[in-house]
Amino acid sequence: MTLAEGIGVSNAKIILIGEHSAVYGQPAIVIPLTSIQLTASTTPIQSGQYIDSNYYTGPLQRAYKNLAGVKKLILTVLQQLNQTNANFKLTIKSAIPSERGMGSSAAAAIAIIRSLYAYFEQPLNRATLLRLANVAETVTHGNPSGMDAATTSAHAPIWFVRGEQSHNLPINASGYLVIADSGMKGQTGPAVATVRDRLADFPQETDVFMKQLGALAVTARDALANNQLTTLGTCLSHAQIILQTLGVSNDTIDHLVFLAQHNGSLGTKLTGGGRGGCIIVLAPDKATATHLIDVLTTAGATQTWLQPLAHLNAANEVQN
Repeated sequence: MTLAEGIGVSNAKIILIGEHSAVYGQPAIVIPLTSIQLTASTTPIQSGQYIDSNYYTGPLQRAYKNLAGVKKLILTVLQQLNQTNANFKLTIKSAIPSERGMGSSAAAAIAIIRSLYAYFEQPLNRATLLRLANVAETVTHGNPSGMDAATTSAHAPIWFVRGEQSHNLPINASGYLVIADSGMKGQTGPAVATVRDRLADFPQETDVFMKQLGALAVTARDALANNQLTTLGTCLSHAQIILQTLGVSNDTIDHLVFLAQHNGSLGTKLTGGGRGGCIIVLAPDKATATHLIDVLTTAGATQTWLQPLAHLNAANEVQN
């Protein structure tokens, strides 16, 4: 049996604190942005298996290398469901910008899995969802941490430690997060390589930085639970200084961070791999957040998003 249409939805994510150090076992706080969504829709057709997306439209078998992860995922799901010969069209519509550290590839995987399982009317638990998402993420990223899949499939902030079960993070905070796109694609691969090389060349010093980032994540977690916005902002700004020292920021990011810090931000840092992508800015209230959006847009930010922390307070269940 199949439905007339199987819908799967996922969302963007940002790393509040803990990028790069999470690779080395330190904790990270990751926040889903549920207002920025990706939708996958599976519908019946007379023959064939087709993809319709911004990056490729055509037969699944002809999908080129940029969609290698998606292609392998779809074939894996079809095999899992004993539907390898099924005829369908999979349409993907995304509001998540790519290569900005917002989890676009993981979000696509999550939505596709949910869509196909819904279309074929099969139950889907969270363990299966994340295991299958890892199929696509491994092709796309080589050695994914699982962070993106865990958060783009969730509605609540997540406390993430690589190799451990992620769990929802209690939030009791006011204030607003402004996310601003620098207009530059993030360069996660080179940034990760820089940190890895630094760890090899200066192991003791770099390990101290990793542990400091982990400690900042713990302090930020407690601040979020107790509405301590000033403390949270200090954690973000301190993390940015460490990330700059590690070599994963750049002049464009640093300029936007500087402007935010001098226009009412409680704390500002890059988010994601770095060397481009987005920054996150903590504002005490909506008026300050709106002012910061104007300042950053004037300075060249190509897109901005606003996330009230209060909207995360009630999100206390990770859903399949």
